[in-house]
Parts: sequence; structure tokens; C-alpha cells
Amino acid sequence: MAGVTDFLKRTWKRDGVWALSARLILGAVFMYASIDKIAHPASLAEAVYNYQILPGFLINPTALVLPWLELVLGVFLVLGLFQEGSVLIVTGLMVVFLGAMVFNLARGLDIHCGCFSTAADVTGDAPMVWYVIRDGLFLIPAVYLFTRTFLGKAQLEEAA
Repeated sequence: MAGVTDFLKRTWKRDGVWALSARLILGAVFMYASIDKIAHPASLAEAVYNYQILPGFLINPTALVLPWLELVLGVFLVLGLFQEGSVLIVTGLMVVFLGAMVFNLARGLDIHCGCFSTAADVTGDAPMVWYVIRDGLFLIPAVYLFTRTFLGKAQLEEAA
């Protein structure tokens, strides 16, 4: 137990409350989002297909790889492992996810996003605008971590 407590104290001192909170929130979101997708890859493939963005040959590989990537990234964020790479990829994925939803909203498509559940009836009749707002809110801690991780590090190196 002392090892875990020491790890948390070091992480808290190194990152501060805001960065640690952002990491834990995003990590939990990514882990939670991966669970149903891992269990139902065919339904996820259908959700990816409905976006009408990827060519057909990329739909199934995306449905198989993306949930596992989300799970691994979520675990890395929560544990603070490979932080630079994890933050970079998570922020990139959040931008891609949000961009895909905005793109389809602009095209007039109101589809089930497949973000946390591959079953369309779970979210009821939530409009795509809701998904855009929600993912926009998730993008805030991602951008915060990105700027703190990369721009903050550059400013520290310049000061040294």
C-alpha cells in the first residue's frame, strides 16, 4: 500500500491537481468508452460505417483496433505512463471524433455516435448536437493536458 501512496504523492506533486484530474477524467472516459465496443465489434463497425467517412476496407480494422487503443490509452492516462504519447494520441483522437461528428452534422446526418455504447436504443433520441457538445467538453481537458505537456515542457527547457 505504501508503494501506491508514494506513487500518488509523486504524481500529485509533479502534475498538480488540474493535470492529474484531467488525466483521470480522460482516462476513465476512454476506458469506459472502450468496454461496449470491445464486446460488440460488429455493432461498432456498423456505427463507423454510418459516419460515411472511411473507405469500406478500413471499417472493420477500425472497429477491431480502436476500442483496444482507447482502453490502453485510458489505462496509460490513469497510471501516468507514457504520458507524452498518450496525451498526444488522446488529443488527436478527440479532435478526429469531434471533427467526424461536426462533419456529419454539417451534412445533415443525425446518426448514433457509437461513443459509449454501440446499441442505438441506449441513448434514445439524443440529437447529434448533444454528442458534439459532450465531446467538445471532453476536448477541454485533452487540450489542457496537451498544452501543459508540450508547451509547458518547451517553456521549461527555454528557461533552463
